[in-house]
Amino acid sequence: MSDHNSSAPTATIAMVSIDCDDAKAMADFYGAVLGWQLAYADDEGNYAMLQDGDRRLGFGTIPDYQRPDWPNHGSKQFHLDLGAEDVDGTVARCVELGATKPDDQPGGDRWTVLLDPAGHPFCVTNMANWG
Repeated sequence: MSDHNSSAPTATIAMVSIDCDDAKAMADFYGAVLGWQLAYADDEGNYAMLQDGDRRLGFGTIPDYQRPDWPNHGSKQFHLDLGAEDVDGTVARCVELGATKPDDQPGGDRWTVLLDPAGHPFCVTNMANWG
């Protein structure tokens, strides 16, 4: 019988995968934003993966992909929080790379919401907010 109170993990996150309409375009975008290397992209454009050490971020092209709404009312499935030392500079660079900055900014001056090229919201905040 297993000990469910043990602090030993049952599993570890090997990769986070994000559905989108263009896997390679998303890998190019996040690769430029995060400085991570393209580890894999299939020839058909169905899948791409970025890697930085043991961290991996994957992208899968989904037929009939539907962009999430922003602002949303419970339809958002996830979002990434990105820490930056220069929030304004990071926001400007992300927009230059293909992100958009929606009018609705619920985080005030603490978070800036951006939408990646596939429409997924992500936030940029000062790295100092993470302790």
